Amino acid sequence: MTTDALPHQDPGFALRAAENQVRLNGDIKRTYDFIVCGAGSSGSVIARRLAENPAVDVLLIEAGGSDEAEAVLNPGLWPTNLGTERDWGFQAEPNPHLNGRELSMAMGKGLGGGSSINVMVWARGHKADWDHFASEAGDDRWGYASVLDIYRQIENWQGAPDPHYRGTGGPVWVQPAHDPSPLAKALLGAARDLGIPTFANPNGAMMESQGGAAMTDMLVRDGRRHSLYRAYVHPLTDRSNLTVMTRALARRVHFDGRRAIGLEVERDGRIFSVGARHEVVLSAGAINTPKLLMLSGIGDRAELEQHSIPVVQHLPGVGRNLQDHVSFGCMWELGEPLAPRNSGSEAKLYWKSRPDLVSPDLLFCQVEFPVPSERTAAIGVPENGWTMFAGLAQPKSRGRLFLRDTDPAKALAIDANMLSNPEDLEAARACVKLCRDLGNGDAFKPFVKREVMPKDRDAEGLDAFIRDSAVTYWHQCGTAKMGQDDMSVVDASLAVYGIEGLRVADGSIMPRVTTGNTQAPCAIIGEQAAMRISAKHGL
Repeated sequence: MTTDALPHQDPGFALRAAENQVRLNGDIKRTYDFIVCGAGSSGSVIARRLAENPAVDVLLIEAGGSDEAEAVLNPGLWPTNLGTERDWGFQAEPNPHLNGRELSMAMGKGLGGGSSINVMVWARGHKADWDHFASEAGDDRWGYASVLDIYRQIENWQGAPDPHYRGTGGPVWVQPAHDPSPLAKALLGAARDLGIPTFANPNGAMMESQGGAAMTDMLVRDGRRHSLYRAYVHPLTDRSNLTVMTRALARRVHFDGRRAIGLEVERDGRIFSVGARHEVVLSAGAINTPKLLMLSGIGDRAELEQHSIPVVQHLPGVGRNLQDHVSFGCMWELGEPLAPRNSGSEAKLYWKSRPDLVSPDLLFCQVEFPVPSERTAAIGVPENGWTMFAGLAQPKSRGRLFLRDTDPAKALAIDANMLSNPEDLEAARACVKLCRDLGNGDAFKPFVKREVMPKDRDAEGLDAFIRDSAVTYWHQCGTAKMGQDDMSVVDASLAVYGIEGLRVADGSIMPRVTTGNTQAPCAIIGEQAAMRISAKHGL
């Protein structure tokens, strides 16, 4: 797991890689050794690891387009990608627990997936998350000790040396937020004033503890986004054994009996099939991966039969267990304009809604501009303001995905079901209270003119604010979970139960959402999948 020479250090790389991909795409083969569906945070890792072996022929399929756009590569422009062709633009069903609101659920579409439109936060997940994964999978290789070793191998850490927790020889350039805003520093000061510990960075001892605050670790290199596609796949795009096919929609998995043998693909209005000698890997994300499984005959028998889809494998957990971090935007007006820096989100805080918890269940990302919901925007958003974008790190509510139609171009029905569990509402109240205690503390007084929302409210008013302000963190996961019970979809090796030659490797396999942003855990999922695939096939 060594660092490649950076492509920009080779003046001929860009032209050579572009010409190579044009040539490879102009002569799509009937069969490849492996097909990886989805060039997001997990799929990029898998394609890279398999293609490192020059004897292995890999096809990486991506429904979206190139990442060569200023809105992608400029860290400060990430919000401008939302609602564009680089966003799947999913919309959840009306939620009675959010006063009937229909949440927008963005998801990256294009090379890099979410890692090309997100806030570039590198958050590893808590020790308790990974130990829970290991317990659910029945495999210690998913446990924290093993995962920490993988993180050390894949990181190219640019902060203070810390060999116990950080690595420096891997492909993923990770750096502390550069020259952070005074607002970010104020959050750490406000945390200390409340007795919440602060740490040198959020990805070491902090994620083995009850929580704390730290400056954000980011995937930004030389002032440009360093997505997981850029870290893993881009350096290998001049190779003859790696074909990257963009604007190609995977429609269904093809089977020979119970063995996956390829994909049906639509590109430029043409539908065709591509075969896989060894395996098909679905890394299309927590919405599209279960959709592909269901359209291919893998899912709950009753639902498949309702749509006259022949059942290949009855797995009732497909599309269930949907989770996402839900956030409540508490907002303050600045005393004077203060331009956002980096991505506009430079400080993190994880803490507990109740003192008896052993690990954090609340997630705070300070955002250096206003982030209202469509409802709270009506209260009035200051021209110059900042947001405590804080929410539930370990929600208890679970949602579900439903097929509307057998047409692959039609969207699923998404019942996000946020705040349906009463424990989540209780944690949300504690979350908003902590937001106000932080934002109204002495550390922020030099910068704050007034609290905009929620201000003082009675219990009924607070609950109304929570339901009206709730928005997604865009961390959808869990819809094809790894485990050993009847609702599990994949085993510890990420192989789909009852099917040969088919794996799922993306956020959908998480038994529960990790504490913090999900980009880094998805990289681990990709690494785990690649190791299991390589071991099985002797690569």
